[in-house]
Amino acid sequence: MSDDSQAAPLPLDRWHVARGARMVPFAGYSMPIQYEGIIAEHRWTRESAGLFDVSHMGQLILAGPGAEKALETLLPADLAILKEGRLRYSLLLADDGGILDDLMVTRRGDHFYVVVNGATKLDDIAHIEARLPQGVVLDHMKEQALLALQGPKAVDALSRLAPGVEALGFMTGAPFQLGSVTAWISRSGYTGEDGFEISIPAARAVEVADLLTEQAEVKPIGLGARDSLRLEAGLPLYGHDLDPTTTPIEADLGFAISKRRRGEGGFAGWHRIIREIEQGAIRRRVGLAVEGRQPVREGAMVVDAEGNEVGKVTSGGFSPILEAPIAMAYVPAASAEPGATVTLAQRGKLYQARVVPMPFVPHRYQRKGAA
Repeated sequence: MSDDSQAAPLPLDRWHVARGARMVPFAGYSMPIQYEGIIAEHRWTRESAGLFDVSHMGQLILAGPGAEKALETLLPADLAILKEGRLRYSLLLADDGGILDDLMVTRRGDHFYVVVNGATKLDDIAHIEARLPQGVVLDHMKEQALLALQGPKAVDALSRLAPGVEALGFMTGAPFQLGSVTAWISRSGYTGEDGFEISIPAARAVEVADLLTEQAEVKPIGLGARDSLRLEAGLPLYGHDLDPTTTPIEADLGFAISKRRRGEGGFAGWHRIIREIEQGAIRRRVGLAVEGRQPVREGAMVVDAEGNEVGKVTSGGFSPILEAPIAMAYVPAASAEPGATVTLAQRGKLYQARVVPMPFVPHRYQRKGAA
């Protein structure tokens, strides 16, 4: 977080304010945390369609004849089998296997389109550029805005404006005309719901946001509900549940390490990561169902029977859908299996919690597109 004097405006800054948003500094930008209330916005997204401004995120293009191999030295993804218009969730890794960021990478024609987190984008760019071979170039698309339309009725609203978008399956993307604006649209998002991410010229962001919110299904939604939605979906947030001290195996993100890459290696930190795949990590990220009604927040300790800290809560809150407190935490491997009970300590009070499978609320991705 930065203070208000340093918070830069996003392309939709005045648009948000005009709609009653409460603005807060986040990742160096002034961003809407809520409009009518976090719980109401959360439920609207689960039931209809919410529009999120995620223009603070970094949109990058990597191009050149060696781009695929260069990226494979930094990410554990198998990009050789990534087809045109397909997205892949992956991790930018440090030399010791720690996670520098989580990201989305897409093959688009002769280049790769990469979306990284807003708070880390400048460090990511510097890290990547320092490791690119001659002939591979990185373009930070500062002139692009990014919107996310999420929820079960997102496809109804968007297909009126961009006919054909309903045919996209989960984790695929293509260019579309959205009104008079050319947009790159992918069927993806970070709420656990069906939905889309829409990359457009920043100069046209207000026009597109107006078009979308004119649809009866769509309301603007703030950062607060985005956080509670991704927590229910069991999705980690960089800087909270993931950081450079965390490996993919500890974070329960082993699925992001492709089969070929596990065998061949060749990506940053692979010696440590392969050892953890084979032998197990000493701690794991897990989901917790917390007893009672009081939410346990980030920073609460996981303690043993003697009160010694053995883990930490990294995300926590009250689930509007389950109407119960939930959390994510790192716990010793011996306590990481579903059904295990753990004790949490927050502000001098103890809470009991049970390890449960994630997501807390089932994902509703549309994997084959709609007829």
